[in-house]
Amino acid sequence: MTIDEKDLINSILKGISQIDYIKPGDLPNIDLYMDQVTTFMDEQLSSTKRYPDDKILTKTMINNYAKNNLLPSPEKKRYSKEHLLVLIFIYYFKNILSISDIQTLLGPITDKYFKGAPEKDMTYIYNEVFGMEKRQIELLTKNLLRDYNAARATFDDAPEEDRDFLKNFSFICLLSFDVYMKKVLIEKMIDSMTPEQPPKKGKKAPKEK
Repeated sequence: MTIDEKDLINSILKGISQIDYIKPGDLPNIDLYMDQVTTFMDEQLSSTKRYPDDKILTKTMINNYAKNNLLPSPEKKRYSKEHLLVLIFIYYFKNILSISDIQTLLGPITDKYFKGAPEKDMTYIYNEVFGMEKRQIELLTKNLLRDYNAARATFDDAPEEDRDFLKNFSFICLLSFDVYMKKVLIEKMIDSMTPEQPPKKGKKAPKEK
């Protein structure tokens, strides 16, 4: 492994080690207005930005989530701790799932656990899910090292000036395929949660020739 390769993989592993999530104890104990919500989310999730000017959540996004029944409406324009927890789930889901898929996932959760009993509320759901973080990061680190080493073993016979680029291309393809397959699995699981809709009445579809 060359110096450049070491720098690349060390940079990747360092980035993974710095991945964090908003802990329930970090959430404010008072309800927040919209500007306070966007500021809080931006500060807490700043490490997930690709570019410094990226916005974690905007007012328009949050209003759209409420309109699409992803987020319960605020009370007197203020958002509670439970609103923030739902927004965190939406933030992670929206990068890979459609609005309708997020509705299917979060609808039953918010219906039952938003403002639920103290021991079985949104904090309970959040703690159970994000409590797996440490284990998942350990597995991710091992899998990344495995895939990285596999990718570095490709294109050894390529022209020397192209070799590093092609090896990195292999690594990106491995990561992309992994994301794609997991996305397909998630969508199939969500589809299994959705009741089948009866076929719409209308003109019959033309037969395939």
